[in-house]
Amino acid sequence: MIGPGVRLATMSSRRFSMILLLLLAGVFISGLEQVNADKKVVATARKEDIPLIKCSVCEVIAKQLVRQVKDKREKAAPRKITELEIIDVAENICNMKKEESDWILKLDIVEKGDKLQLVEQQEEGVCNTECKTIERACREVMGDHDTDLAEYLYKAGATRAGLTKLLCKDLSKACVGKTPRVPKDRVPGEAFTPKGGKEAEMEKLMRSLNDVPGAPSMKMFSREELQKNPGLMGGGRGSDDPDAEDEEEDEDEDEGETDAKTSQVKKPLVKTWGDSVSKLSNEVGARTQKAIRTASKSVNKAMRTISSWWNGKKPARKAAPSSGARQKASSHGEL
Repeated sequence: MIGPGVRLATMSSRRFSMILLLLLAGVFISGLEQVNADKKVVATARKEDIPLIKCSVCEVIAKQLVRQVKDKREKAAPRKITELEIIDVAENICNMKKEESDWILKLDIVEKGDKLQLVEQQEEGVCNTECKTIERACREVMGDHDTDLAEYLYKAGATRAGLTKLLCKDLSKACVGKTPRVPKDRVPGEAFTPKGGKEAEMEKLMRSLNDVPGAPSMKMFSREELQKNPGLMGGGRGSDDPDAEDEEEDEDEDEGETDAKTSQVKKPLVKTWGDSVSKLSNEVGARTQKAIRTASKSVNKAMRTISSWWNGKKPARKAAPSSGARQKASSHGEL
């Protein structure tokens, strides 16, 4: 049975985590309706290439599932992971919004002779047409087989070769028969474009925030978008920002007054990518410190309550009047 002290400490920890995440979320601007920039062309899958890479994609999926389940087991040790945890990995292996699918970002489709090959790169690339094509092929291969694959991986003795046979031949049939040849008039795909290190890290941060229940939907802008539209990361936040109101409710009156004065000062526009990163770092640091102070007050208050409860302290009560005092009061009343 979990004691009240543990529950209060857990609640305070969760409250602090949510405050921190909401503060980070407030740094970003959600939606594209506020942007007057030129619309970018959205990359789409090349459906005609899917049959040419389907078997290769299936083999990579089997490799990734075995590797990721092994990593999850090692991280969970000595606890044994459940079959549901393995199902989660299988469900997200083709979902570009989840980290389980990051392997897709490292693959480049290369035409060699009359075949298309998947070549793994050392770093992640920008998700353009080829990335979307691999993702589409991955979804077609996986279908509704996640439960069957998780059941196999959950058993002891599961191997990559066994999983490849199960998925690529028995279930999806992706590697049954001959792979079609590349048409002579096929238009080559785009060149592999590596991501910048900072851009990749920022995307992972955004994705982790979006995975938090109750956190607002957020949008990350590229360097080009920031250069064309410097107001995306600047311009300040108005007093009607709901996140700002929630933060002010948790602060002291003095801090609330300081924040109100600061929010009225118009923030300078960001001119360069370096300025935007520096600005983001400063805002996150300041808001993190504020969240820590607020959470510390809550934790200290909770710990005092726990300590009083644990030591059996009770509120002081007024002493009952003595019999002599009662008789004296009674005599005064008669007079």
